[in-house]
Amino acid sequence: IGERSLPERVEIFDTTLRDGAQFEGISLSVEDKLRVAEQLDWLGVDWIEGGYPQANPKDEEFFRRAAAGELDLAGSTLVAFGPTRRPLGRWDDDPTLRALVAAGTSTVCIVGKAWDFHVTEALRTTLDEGVAMVGESVAFLKGEGLRVFLDAEHFFDGYAANPEYTLRVLEAAAANGADCLVLCDTNGGSLPHQVQKATAEVVDYFGGVPI
Repeated sequence: IGERSLPERVEIFDTTLRDGAQFEGISLSVEDKLRVAEQLDWLGVDWIEGGYPQANPKDEEFFRRAAAGELDLAGSTLVAFGPTRRPLGRWDDDPTLRALVAAGTSTVCIVGKAWDFHVTEALRTTLDEGVAMVGESVAFLKGEGLRVFLDAEHFFDGYAANPEYTLRVLEAAAANGADCLVLCDTNGGSLPHQVQKATAEVVDYFGGVPI
């Protein structure tokens, strides 16, 4: 495709057990989630995002039972999902980060605000603090021996509005050891050529960091 070669392999990060269950008429039991995870493993999915361990008692039980051996995955890796530390909070005493560590997975995915608008209007904090929330959270989780993915929420909207801030967020994650930068089109409104252009620029910018 142009001057770029196709990748040797494409890894699939599946969010059925969290994002896929967030619509009217769906309520997965713990047994449902265990069985769906097994089917995703059978399909060959690389990463199975199991949800946020503190979201509700069912998700907490799901991770507990998975860690206890009730989920036998042949090739997939179970991933716990959660937010970064709180605004102006302490990274070393944050209950959400502690919950990710306690989930017992080898890999976690944390969501960070990549659109400056959401940092100032939703989180009501500064852009410097938004960057620090991501960097310190990644550093803490890496220090706990975990593989860490950053879900850059609203990446494409943020990159279009303020690319400097969005790249600072990704840099904070990469500099603190993030194993993968996930560029999320949260609103679902980006067109293919916009996704291609922004993604290619990020790949060129970060070199060897998996995107």
